[in-house]
Amino acid sequence: MAKSPQDPNLKELILKRLKERSAELNIGSSNISDAHFRRRLEAIFRAVLKENRIYLSASEQEEIFSDIMSQVVGFGPIDSLLRNPEISEVMVNGPDQIFIERNGILELTDLHFESEEHLGYFIDKMLSPLGRRVTEFEPYVDARLTDGARVNVVRSPISSTGTLLTIRKFPHRILNINDLIRLGSLDEVTAEFLKACVVARLNILLSGGASSGKTTLLNALSAFIPKRERVIVIEDTRELNLPREHTVYLESRPPNIEGRGEITIRNLVKNSLHMRPDRVIIGEVRSDEVLDMIQAMNTGHEGSMTTLHANSPLETLERLEVLALMGSLNMSSDVARRQIISAIDLIVNTVRFPNGSRKIVQISEVLKGRDYQLEDIFVMDEASGVVKPTGKMPKFYLKLKQQANYIFREINQEG
Repeated sequence: MAKSPQDPNLKELILKRLKERSAELNIGSSNISDAHFRRRLEAIFRAVLKENRIYLSASEQEEIFSDIMSQVVGFGPIDSLLRNPEISEVMVNGPDQIFIERNGILELTDLHFESEEHLGYFIDKMLSPLGRRVTEFEPYVDARLTDGARVNVVRSPISSTGTLLTIRKFPHRILNINDLIRLGSLDEVTAEFLKACVVARLNILLSGGASSGKTTLLNALSAFIPKRERVIVIEDTRELNLPREHTVYLESRPPNIEGRGEITIRNLVKNSLHMRPDRVIIGEVRSDEVLDMIQAMNTGHEGSMTTLHANSPLETLERLEVLALMGSLNMSSDVARRQIISAIDLIVNTVRFPNGSRKIVQISEVLKGRDYQLEDIFVMDEASGVVKPTGKMPKFYLKLKQQANYIFREINQEG
């Protein structure tokens, strides 16, 4: 019988027959390669077509077989999206709506899940190897897949529009500073300045809105840290992958269903100070861990870096103060402000533009004093769309020159 590959009954029939012969596939075997598994599944697939007298053209067979492969070993309708290197994020808003981000632009796809149960099946399949699940009592989950992708799930009763699934794919190729220059995020002069600041052990805070390129820039700047230094990286869910050998990665842990076993970013920051770090890098500060980070920067861990959601350098400092006060009810605003001013040397502000590009728009020095004062060192030139020097000499220039010359000599001796 001739059938359309879009016929759901046909897929259901073939999947049922494949399930009956699943023992031949050895799905649980660790000794079978992906290529071998595909060949075996394809052979059984063709046998099922022949046994059930289903006649399809070669292109129709390939179409339905790819769909079945994604059902058996992949993640259904979004499987091809997750394998597409051009797509950086997949957003599922209930079973009927799937968006993607490609080159910084959101696009609505024509893909969909068959039902909430169909979507839930693949979410469970995704989370089960991680020992996580979403339930009515724990209706949201934030986790990292084995390939490094970050996955967030929200279901009812929190979501009234159906189960929400957001997957930020882990880039297989980490962008370096030359890539960012080529993409127009900054120019060579700005890159050299930031390189000198990292080498000279300035405390740098990268600020910007969501998905503005803060983490990518932090990863690129970390390549300038001298090889002889020990770096501790602390994140909620690992996104950073520093291109250097002596790096230790720590991840926080949420409480279990009984409310126990939580390990916060603040716990990890405190613990990291006993691990002999030269620098501490925190993927993002968003809570009371700010206080411990600031104290670390002020007590011998210069050159540390982190990111923060804020729209300008001044707003960054004000947010830091609020978060620091959250970490200590006994601390006054005046004391928190002085600690922040003493700790932070440089703020790099990034912006994501409507066309999807991500650029540095402002680099400001935090002047030392009793109140917040900023000196813009680089500001975006509206004509060229790239940050340019303002001509202002940073107050840390002598430190920059002395430290950079000393360390650059050591780097050259290391080869």
